[in-house]
Amino acid sequence: MTLPHPIEVILGPPGVFRFVRVVVLAFTLSAVGRLLPVDAIVRRALRGGRRRRQSYALWGAGALAVVLAAGGSVYAVRASHQQQPPNAARSLVGVFEPGATSSYAGITEFSRATGAEPAIALYYSGWNDPFQARFAALARAHHTTPFAQMLPYGVPLTSITSGRSDAYLRSFAAAVRAFGAPVIIGFGPEMNGNWYGWGAGRSTPASFVAAWRHVVATFRAAGAANVTWLWTINAVNAAHSPLRQWWPGGSYVTWVGIDGYYYNPADTFRSVFGVTISQLRAFTAKPVLIAETAAGPSAAQPAQIAGLFRGVQRNHLVGLIWFDQAQHDGHFHQDWRLEDNPAAMKAFRAALATLTSAG
Repeated sequence: MTLPHPIEVILGPPGVFRFVRVVVLAFTLSAVGRLLPVDAIVRRALRGGRRRRQSYALWGAGALAVVLAAGGSVYAVRASHQQQPPNAARSLVGVFEPGATSSYAGITEFSRATGAEPAIALYYSGWNDPFQARFAALARAHHTTPFAQMLPYGVPLTSITSGRSDAYLRSFAAAVRAFGAPVIIGFGPEMNGNWYGWGAGRSTPASFVAAWRHVVATFRAAGAANVTWLWTINAVNAAHSPLRQWWPGGSYVTWVGIDGYYYNPADTFRSVFGVTISQLRAFTAKPVLIAETAAGPSAAQPAQIAGLFRGVQRNHLVGLIWFDQAQHDGHFHQDWRLEDNPAAMKAFRAALATLTSAG
């Protein structure tokens, strides 16, 4: 973990309190300057008397304070960029593997099969589950950014906003801060759909926004500055509520996530994600990540995979996360696992290779 910059140690983090410290430091240096003895040479140079000496002391202290404050601001900007996930020239490709927090073997197998380490490793965190520090450390060792999608199952959003989960949130935030490296965190994904307790028709947009802001504010107060906040919606072609009313505001969101799948052989990038991206761009310019996606097994699957990668690049998205799980529970829960389909894996490897060479 990087040690704090000396300026941050002296002046504290950027903001109102840094300004107060600068003012106090300026007056302190001014007072000290008036009290220190001045040698004969300096006295001759300042023959103008006590008032001039005080003026020079104040000017010197003020100049020093400005230099320190400016240096602290430059450092703060540099540090804020360092806390973000890897911002590669090429689009990022991540993966979800079931059971990855218990064993990293699934991600290792995905990496071997595709020929590349994933840039992002997604896992789902039930409410009151601790931050998976061991999983995060393994991901970091493989140059992969961990992504914790927090799911507030069984917890009223108003309860979160009122502070009843603050002890849990502070504990999670402290673990993330101790981890030190970049972490992506989401909360209550797909809220514009009606299938989760925190979503449309079961919670109000106002209660979701308030809870989201409270979670982010609690993490920030705990000093977890290494978080990229991912606000994740479901692709609007399968959702039941307008997007903007769920928006917490740009100061509470780093990236926007979209969950969307190729359920049908006729699906294309435009039909799955096009309308959603257009609606998002009407109210935010935040970077967009396809936070969950896959294509169902069909003759069209290889072409859909190629189109998915092209769509990410042409729309200048952050990247995509492949949901690499075999599900067998109807139209919306198909076998998404690439390793089960040689043609799909070949298409994925080819698209990934093209992406890598383009970067």
